Amino acid sequence: MPKLLLRRFLVCVCLLLPALVWAQTQLGSAAALQAKFEAVKSQFDKNAFGRPLVLESTEASGQLSGNIFALVDHPFDQVSAALVKPAVWCDVLMLHLNTKYCAVRGGGAATTLAVSVGRKFDQPLSDAQRIDFVWQPPVSTADYMSARLSADKGPLSTRDYRIEVEATPLPNGKTFLHMAYAYAYGTAARIAMQGYLSTLGSDKVGFSATKDKDASGQPSLVGGVLGVVERNTMRYYLAIDAYLDSPAEAELPKRLAQWFDSTERYARQLHEVDRSDYLEMKRNEYKRLKTQ
Repeated sequence: MPKLLLRRFLVCVCLLLPALVWAQTQLGSAAALQAKFEAVKSQFDKNAFGRPLVLESTEASGQLSGNIFALVDHPFDQVSAALVKPAVWCDVLMLHLNTKYCAVRGGGAATTLAVSVGRKFDQPLSDAQRIDFVWQPPVSTADYMSARLSADKGPLSTRDYRIEVEATPLPNGKTFLHMAYAYAYGTAARIAMQGYLSTLGSDKVGFSATKDKDASGQPSLVGGVLGVVERNTMRYYLAIDAYLDSPAEAELPKRLAQWFDSTERYARQLHEVDRSDYLEMKRNEYKRLKTQ
């Protein structure tokens, strides 16, 4: 595979920029979320994540999707007030390694997020790729919130990028949150994916156990495209979690450090760069936001 094609694909598969098919992933109401909470809460106390979280992933007909259902230790009013603001999503997206720039454009029904994505190190914006996300009008009621982003086209032949988060309140000041992530891909992306998974991504794994056993007799972890989806689903969720813990502008250093340290809890899946390199890169990218 040509190196340039592979590099462009690495940007695509490592994005914090999801896509989702609404009919397949949206629960759509407080009642549906509460029912899902009852269905998964038994998995919160003991799992591979060490936190109250369930991750699901699927692949079907050229579409990859991931879902996280999690218990968030923040009151619903705080979660809802933050996640219905498009500017907050720029702060969330900017935590990811590959997001180089994000700005809110327009307003009302014409609101978009201008996002530039690139590689895992400092690079000029001219070398990054631009994706314009449409901000869908959010839903916000006393017991349910939903926020959505969408983009028709992504790198190579990827398409139908979306992001959705929905939440509902729980007792004791907690919130049940559902984050959905997916994208569709065509021939060019499939070829690039195959090249990535046979070379640089050959030893990458996700979080879900398969029916097979590894050399030590433990369940093997999912690899391939489902591993890609699961890794990025987790990165995205951890970005939301880090923002909710440290939402103030003055808390940016704490937020960056928390996101990186949280990913390192799952180093086998998520480690890419050293902590100091990540923090320096992000400091530079945030400075650039103020000058563009």
